[in-house]
Amino acid sequence: MSQLSEKELSCINESLAEEELLVKKYQMLAKQSQDNEVSAKMEEVSKRHQKHFNELYSLLG
Repeated sequence: MSQLSEKELSCINESLAEEELLVKKYQMLAKQSQDNEVSAKMEEVSKRHQKHFNELYSLLG
C-alpha cells in the first residue's frame, strides 16, 4: 500500500475517534435499555461501529 498523506491520516484519525464514540454510546444505550429487543439492536449497532473502527485502524498498519 502507498504512503498515506497527512490529510488522509487526519481524516482516518477523526473517523476513528467518531467510530469509537459511537461504539461507546451504543453500548451505554444497550445497557440502559429495559427492553431486550432494543438492547439487542443497540448491541448490534455497537458491533457494526466496532467493525468500522477495526477496518479504519487496519489502514494505518
